[in-house]
Amino acid sequence: MKIIVNSFIAHAMKKNPSRNTHLNKGPSKLLEAINSSIDVDQRMYKEDIEGSIAHAKMLGKQKIISKKDEVKIVNGLKVILTNIQKGKVKFKKELEDIHMNVESMLFQHIGATAGKLHTARSRNDQVVTDFKLWIRNNSDDLDKMLQKLQKVLINIAKKHTDTILPGYTHLQVAQPISLAHYSLAYVEMMGRDRQRLKNCIEILNENPLGSGALAGTSFPIDRNYTASLLKFKKPTVNALDSVSDRDFAVEFLFVLSLISIHLSRMADEVILWANQQFNFVKLPDELATGSSIMPQKKNPDGAELVRGNSGNIISNLNALLIILKGLPLAYSKDLQDDKKIIFSSFDNVSLALEVMTEMWSSITFNTHVMKEAVKNSNATATDFANWLVQHLNFSFREAYHLTGKIVAYANKKNKNLDQLSLEELQKFNKKISIDAKNTFSIEESVKNKKSFGGTSPQSVKQTIKYAIKKYL
Repeated sequence: MKIIVNSFIAHAMKKNPSRNTHLNKGPSKLLEAINSSIDVDQRMYKEDIEGSIAHAKMLGKQKIISKKDEVKIVNGLKVILTNIQKGKVKFKKELEDIHMNVESMLFQHIGATAGKLHTARSRNDQVVTDFKLWIRNNSDDLDKMLQKLQKVLINIAKKHTDTILPGYTHLQVAQPISLAHYSLAYVEMMGRDRQRLKNCIEILNENPLGSGALAGTSFPIDRNYTASLLKFKKPTVNALDSVSDRDFAVEFLFVLSLISIHLSRMADEVILWANQQFNFVKLPDELATGSSIMPQKKNPDGAELVRGNSGNIISNLNALLIILKGLPLAYSKDLQDDKKIIFSSFDNVSLALEVMTEMWSSITFNTHVMKEAVKNSNATATDFANWLVQHLNFSFREAYHLTGKIVAYANKKNKNLDQLSLEELQKFNKKISIDAKNTFSIEESVKNKKSFGGTSPQSVKQTIKYAIKKYL
C-alpha cells in the first residue's frame, strides 16, 4: 500500500510539485497566464540548481536526509543541468517557474526521493537566493565590459596627449583641453561605476537560503555550511527580512541606471561631434545609417539608441521602487516582476556598452577641426587673467574684470584676443608686457595646466599611468 501511495504522489509531483491538495480546483487559464514566470526566470536555471545542490548537501551533512538520498538528488540535479545546457529540456508554463520546473524534472529522473529536496526551505528563500546568485555571477561580465571600454578610452588618451579640442561648459567653449584629458574623464566615470558594482555585490553577498517562508525552520540546518558552499560570506540574520529583501536588486539596478546615464552622455557628445557644424569625428559606417530619401545623410543611430535606451533603464528603476514601496512583509507575488525588470535592464546596458566600445574603437578624430574650433573662441581669456594675477599682483576678481573689458574690446574690433597688439593691450594697463601675449596660445594654455588632474601632457601622462594601474 505504501508503494502505491508513493507512486501516486510521485506521479502528481511530476505534473506540478507545488499543487496545493486543499484546493478543489486548479488555476484558470488566465491565472496560469499571469502567474507563470518561466519565460523570464528560466535564465536562473544554473543558479537554481547550484542552490539546490548546496541545500541537498547540507541536508545530508546534517542527517536530515540520508547520504544515499543526498547523492541521488545531487546526481539527478547535475543531469538536469547538463540536459538544459544541451537544449534537451522544454520548460512548462503550467509549472509556473524555474524552481518547480527543475523539481518536476527531478521527480521524473529519480522518483519520489526528489520530494525530500524541499525539506527546510521555501520557494521564498529559494528565489531570493537564486536571484542574488544570478546578479553576483553576471556582475563579473558587466565589470569586464566596463573595463574593456576603459581600455579603449585609455588607448585613445595615449595617442592624443597633445591633441587639442575645446572644453565646454554650458555647451559654450570654455578652455582648451586635450583629447586625452577628455577621454580620461569617462575612464573615471566607468571606474566609479565599477566601484559601485563592487560595493553592491559586497552588500548583497549574504546567504538567504534556510530562511524558509519567513520564520526559519525547526529542522537542524547549518546555514553557515550552505553559505560556504555558495560562496556567500555569511548567512542573512533575519528570516523575515531575508525573503522580503530586494534592496540588492534596487542597488544593482541603480548601478545599471548610472552606467546607462554615463553612456548616454557619451553618446550625446558623439552625436554632437558627428554633426557637420562640429565635424570633430567621423563615425564608423557600421554604426551609422543612411536616410530613406536623403542620400547624403549619415545618421548616428547607434549612439542615439544608446542615449534613448537609458530612459528605459531609469524607468525600470522607478518601477521596482514603486513595486516595493507598499509591500507588507514578507513575500508577495508582486516581487515576481523584479527579475523581468533586472534582466531587461542588464541586457540593455550590456548591449549599450558593447556598442560604445566598438564605436570608440573605430571612430576617426578630425584633430585639425578640433584645434581650429579653439582658435576662434577666445578660450584663453582665463590664462590672460591668471597672468595678471601672477605678474602684476592683481586679485583674481580685478584680473577677471579687466580681462572682460579686453574681450569686449576685441569683440567690438572683430578680433580674437591673440590678434590684439601689445599697444592695444596696454591701453587697459601700461604694465602689460609682451610676455602676456603668450597666454593667448592654446598650446601654452594646455601645457601650463600642470596641476594634479589637469589637462597638460605632463599631467595626463601621469593620469594614464594611474588609470592603467588602477583599472586595467
